[in-house]
Amino acid sequence: MPFTETGFSGLMIFDPLVFEDSRGYFYESYNEKTYAQQGITTRFVQDNQSCSSYGVIRGLHYQLDPHAQTKLVRVLSGVILDVAVDIRKGSPTYGKVYAVELSAANRRQLYIPQGFAHGFSVLSETAEVLYKCDSFYNKESEGGIIYNDPALQIDWKIAPDKAIVSDKDIKLPGLAECKNNFVFEG
Repeated sequence: MPFTETGFSGLMIFDPLVFEDSRGYFYESYNEKTYAQQGITTRFVQDNQSCSSYGVIRGLHYQLDPHAQTKLVRVLSGVILDVAVDIRKGSPTYGKVYAVELSAANRRQLYIPQGFAHGFSVLSETAEVLYKCDSFYNKESEGGIIYNDPALQIDWKIAPDKAIVSDKDIKLPGLAECKNNFVFEG
């Protein structure tokens, strides 16, 4: 199977089967049946796409229940460090960080279930990121954790003086202070 366990319940790496020849390549970036064979029956309802320059750090973001989002993240061009933080109370990996490099070249994808904060840093000159969501955007349920929370010790692979972070993300609370209504049901 093209899925790899991460050690975090529900958080999965997906490496699609790529067919390459002299013309280029082809692969199925998403196939509902392939995911269902892995026991993942998420119904995606929204795609989001961003383009960012080197040094941009987006996140860490999530939506509270009942508008929580599962995400499937991939890179269309460039390279990012994709980061997920388990914020499900009672989870054996609560407050732990999982980071993986996603790129247009490796075609790797990260499946992030509800109950994780998500963010990424751009490691290439630019990067286009596309992610699927299983719930629509809901402004009132936005939540987040500041990207440089000392409790998380995330190495974004960006020098602090090169980091570009939005005013909104700079004002996010730390993990200990964030609004969170997720409970681990593993």
